[in-house]
Amino acid sequence: MSSIFDKLEPVVRRHQRIEELMAQPDVATDYARVQELAKERASLEELVGLSAKHKELLQEQVDLKSLVEEGGDQELVSMAREELDGVEQMLIDLAEALRLALLPRDPNDDRDVIVEIRSGTGGHEASLFAADLYRLYTRYAQLQNWKVDVMDSNPSDLGGLNKIVFDIQGKGAFSRLKFERGVHRVQRVPETEAQGRIHTSTATVVVLPQADEVEVNISAEDLRIDIFHAGGHGGQNVNKVATAVRIVHEPTGLVVVCQDERSQYKNKQRAMSMLRARLFEAEQQRQDAEISQSRRSQVGSAERSEKIRTYNYPQDRITDHRISTSFHGIPRVMDGQLDEIIDTLVVWEQGRLLEEVTS
Repeated sequence: MSSIFDKLEPVVRRHQRIEELMAQPDVATDYARVQELAKERASLEELVGLSAKHKELLQEQVDLKSLVEEGGDQELVSMAREELDGVEQMLIDLAEALRLALLPRDPNDDRDVIVEIRSGTGGHEASLFAADLYRLYTRYAQLQNWKVDVMDSNPSDLGGLNKIVFDIQGKGAFSRLKFERGVHRVQRVPETEAQGRIHTSTATVVVLPQADEVEVNISAEDLRIDIFHAGGHGGQNVNKVATAVRIVHEPTGLVVVCQDERSQYKNKQRAMSMLRARLFEAEQQRQDAEISQSRRSQVGSAERSEKIRTYNYPQDRITDHRISTSFHGIPRVMDGQLDEIIDTLVVWEQGRLLEEVTS
């Protein structure tokens, strides 16, 4: 009888072949080849583990069925029957886990990210909300043991942010934070509002998967690089040394700025990283446009013009409009406890992909 687990046999064979190749002396001394094979091996390990577990459970099922069918000691038979029920449930659960594991995987999920937050409509309150979102993501990154570095910032009055760009380095950063890109709306009473009226403000979040130099080839002839004095924080160094970098990619008109490092070299490196990420995303958008609309997933499609979430402070309610689901506990979420929302979105995305795969 055919099983979904039959699909894993070629995967197991390929995993074994990779192990054999990596043990060969001529391959072991080729660093690039080893890295390539190690990456492929890592991508197969979950499926190989599911296959091994399936075979183990099948053997347990056969052994327990034999005990039940042979009869004999009734207490032993009863225990075997109970264990058999458990094993059969585990086989059902394992099949579901495999269906999810076989879903099309976002190739960017393991990448580090560059996040850009811009204040939208709402004046000072919008810039304060942008600052709140920045704190939310930095706190979330800390809880995940990810590293955060600011690349560019434009503070506003009253402690807000007109714009901030920062990178987050950590395993699976894009797989979690890709759900955050879009327009975020806040409804609350500003501290400066004497009449207690609720104001509505917005901020836009952009999440870009980072790309390396090999993936995005940028010709130096296509760049215009300007060096200028930083206008943000940085103490006396801001006015004494020209360290801020602006790079214009002439073919596309893309402009990136980095001024938060004291070193011109570091700012240039960070600006190039930002530019690569933007060009990488632009190419992905071009490829996505060639895919029929019915096969595209809203999550991760970079449709940033749409309002994705509303933070209603008076009612202590956060509503994610993509899944029409509300969550409570705004202070907790804004302190970085974002997993409940992201986990719900992950399940929703998996459901959509399952529908596409099985339709």
